Amino acid sequence: MSTKNVVLVAGAHGVSGRAATLHLSAIPDVSVYGLSRRSAPLPAGVIPISVDLLNVANVRQQLGAIKNVTHIVFGAYIERQSAAEKSEVNVAILKNLLDVVEETSTLLRHVTFYQGGKAYGADLGPFKTPAREDDPRLMPPNFYYDQEDLLRQSQQGKEWHWTALRPEAVCGFAVGNPMNLAMVIAIYAVISKELGLPLRFPGTEKAYRSLYQITSADILAKATIWAGSNEVARNKIFNITNGDYFRWQHMWPRIAKMLQMEIADPVPIPLAVYMADKRPLWDAIVRKYNLQAIPYDQIASWAFGDFIFNSEFDNITSTIKARRAGFHDCIDTEDMFTNFFADLRERRILPPLS
Repeated sequence: MSTKNVVLVAGAHGVSGRAATLHLSAIPDVSVYGLSRRSAPLPAGVIPISVDLLNVANVRQQLGAIKNVTHIVFGAYIERQSAAEKSEVNVAILKNLLDVVEETSTLLRHVTFYQGGKAYGADLGPFKTPAREDDPRLMPPNFYYDQEDLLRQSQQGKEWHWTALRPEAVCGFAVGNPMNLAMVIAIYAVISKELGLPLRFPGTEKAYRSLYQITSADILAKATIWAGSNEVARNKIFNITNGDYFRWQHMWPRIAKMLQMEIADPVPIPLAVYMADKRPLWDAIVRKYNLQAIPYDQIASWAFGDFIFNSEFDNITSTIKARRAGFHDCIDTEDMFTNFFADLRERRILPPLS
């Protein structure tokens, strides 16, 4: 990005948003505001703003004084039960933020927002692979489509543009984020190790052997900066992943080796059920190894892990479009896990290796 940019990152405490704030704040002459409903530490240099994006009056009160916003990075998300409810609430929070910024700032140039595998039906069952950005839409409601349509309509006749980025299973550091697969694996492994158990894949045999992909939060953050800086990304959609594929049957033994654990054959163990009683054990682990006292219900989402580890079909998207457009960043997924676990040990979230 060029100098004198002011960026609002919505969902700054999520795994995607936090990584975006970290990378953006490292750019000289870029001011970054981290928007969230909750309070938690953000990277140095990021200006935190507590705001309820569902309340347009609160959005106006909290953000109305920022007159020079140039970029919006939208990673906020609110969970709801039905697809229609998800669409209604998640379109509302994007609209409220966009309306206020357009009211108060004439400098807006770009909106980057995150979609994901739900755009291809990854939450519904097997889908065409490798999925491409020009694949036809599925039956609505789908909040990704509706947010995209909102931006397409709102952008007409304006000077700003948008980019949609579609990662898969974003992995990075964040606490209290429901969709952080790497954190699920890390905490599951720590508890298994403390119980003297091998690191057993807790999903089905079919899921163990299916092709999968992951997106490092750092790769997504780099794509976010690229999208907001390059004309070629204007008003387009790009799949963003690490750049490689894997099967858990091959990756799982490597993860176990990183954590100095043995493995055993997969058994479909519902984590949401079998990890529900592990709070006392986790608290004991925290005391034993002098770890950060992060509440057990905020450190991992077992239901999300169950969803991923029981997906019995290939989940692959093509990243050719992004590469042809000039985004070439990638990382070996095994290296990503290695770096992530080392970072968690440094933060005193995981115990040291014995």
